[in-house]
Amino acid sequence: MYHIPNGGSRTKAEAGRFKAEGVKSGVPDICLPVAREQYHGLYIELKRREGGRLSEAQKLWIEALRKQGYWAIVCRGWEEAAREIERYLGKGVA
Repeated sequence: MYHIPNGGSRTKAEAGRFKAEGVKSGVPDICLPVAREQYHGLYIELKRREGGRLSEAQKLWIEALRKQGYWAIVCRGWEEAAREIERYLGKGVA
């Protein structure tokens, strides 16, 4: 499992460097590249328990990942993310 460093505020120089390295707006925060049942892997967009909203880019990425056979979800808080990871790795998500 790994974190995708897309979020956070950056200086213009940092933003330019990350863009040149291939960072894409809207990609979910966490990837677990482990296949389960019909899914190729798990992507999690992590939001605060209260107040966090999905951007249009995030919505598009989640939908595109789902169409490609990934389990892509939004979790509010680390506790929900931990439960979803356990669920995905355990009995499946279906």
